[in-house]
Amino acid sequence: MGWIEALILGIVQGLTEYLPVSSSGHIEIVGALLGRSALPEENLLFTVLVHVATALSTIVVFRKRIAEIFKGLFSKDAEQWQFAWMVVISMIPAALVGVLLEDQIDQLFAGNLLLVGICLCVTAVLLFLADKFNGTLSQIKLPQALAMGIAQAIAILPGISRSGATIATGILVKTEKSKAAEFSFLMVIPLILGKMAKDILGGEFTQMDINYSPLLIGFLAAFVSGILACTFMLRLVKRSQLSYFAYYCFVVGLGCSIYYLS
Repeated sequence: MGWIEALILGIVQGLTEYLPVSSSGHIEIVGALLGRSALPEENLLFTVLVHVATALSTIVVFRKRIAEIFKGLFSKDAEQWQFAWMVVISMIPAALVGVLLEDQIDQLFAGNLLLVGICLCVTAVLLFLADKFNGTLSQIKLPQALAMGIAQAIAILPGISRSGATIATGILVKTEKSKAAEFSFLMVIPLILGKMAKDILGGEFTQMDINYSPLLIGFLAAFVSGILACTFMLRLVKRSQLSYFAYYCFVVGLGCSIYYLS
């Protein structure tokens, strides 16, 4: 992998992890355009590093909220304990799908832009629906956490935006838009860190002769672009402007399908 490819993929990951356009779907699209040779044996390590970079960018953006949560946990604040438990509950569906089906899904979607295109169109529909609703709940409770957790599990499919699906689902189950966005971004942090721990403990990073310079470039690109995208996305959700991304997902999804079939 060269540094240009690493820079492009890092920026794509950082932007699309938070913007509701599917990071995994866009990685598939960019991989198809750059050629699979752009992702050699460093593929798994690169993927994990750019996901860790986006998790760190979330921590930076929500540093005050995260500090508030931890302070509440130590002081036994009931509201913060409930929020923490809702995050844990929301992780369960995605964790189960990741453990049981991740390899099969990767094989099914690898290079299959038709399926990616269809999933992007599904994301577009979700965003259109969410933009028409206005939730009023200011606190995430069990039904909302489970619904958003299931949406996060479904978003393992390339083309289904994780942030788009979870935020839209949160809004559709009556959560206030800003709270749905906040929970969507915070609920993914332990999931990403857990995935990284699983890969490390599983001995996945035993490859030889890895060029670390592109990995560092990709990490930094994902981190910086992730901070910008996360901040930008929070503002857009509050302004009910998800429909713009719905149009984008539909156009790109249609283009992927036509490209695959042509």
